[in-house]
Amino acid sequence: MADTDWPGYGKSLKGVILDMCGVLYDSGEGGGVAITGSIEAVKKLKASDLQLRFCTNETQLNREAFVDKLKRLGFDISVSEVFSPAPAAVAVLKERGFRPHLLVYDGLLPEFDSVDKTNPNCVVIGDAAEKFTYQNLNEAFRVLIGLEKPVLFSLGGGRYYKEGDGLALDVGAYMKALEVQPSDERHSTVTADGTVNDLAQAVDMILKQRH
Repeated sequence: MADTDWPGYGKSLKGVILDMCGVLYDSGEGGGVAITGSIEAVKKLKASDLQLRFCTNETQLNREAFVDKLKRLGFDISVSEVFSPAPAAVAVLKERGFRPHLLVYDGLLPEFDSVDKTNPNCVVIGDAAEKFTYQNLNEAFRVLIGLEKPVLFSLGGGRYYKEGDGLALDVGAYMKALEVQPSDERHSTVTADGTVNDLAQAVDMILKQRH
């Protein structure tokens, strides 16, 4: 689209949703670094009459810790503006009456404080990093295979991602590991219920606030 088309086109915009890692900052040691011009761009968008929301597939930090990290990088951002998979998952769990067995990074656990986790009837996995041990994966598998109707939620679908020292397996690879078709009729087939859509929540929030 030509630059001259933007003024008219912009009048129809209700808001802007920004991805974060790789758009606003690059990850790395010490929490990463802001991408050149990104802090100023966020300031300009906030000064406009557009609704601004941020989406992230971050599943190792809760939103408070994640926002604190971004503030240290120089961004003007609040928790209420950030949409991430864990809160979206919590909404689904409560709506559908699920009690999760969690295989997530310790830093993400506070996001699930309001959810009943006794006698689990589903499994939720996120980027658990070094917690993706045989013991922990097998425990999640046993919960799933013991359910009459196994339900598996993944907080992401990526197979791998880039870190400072190279590529690393992402949660999608472990999600596939937990999808099982048993060789006997006594156990149900395990397939992922899908990944959590935090982008849809962000769009819905913008539309509601513009009415």
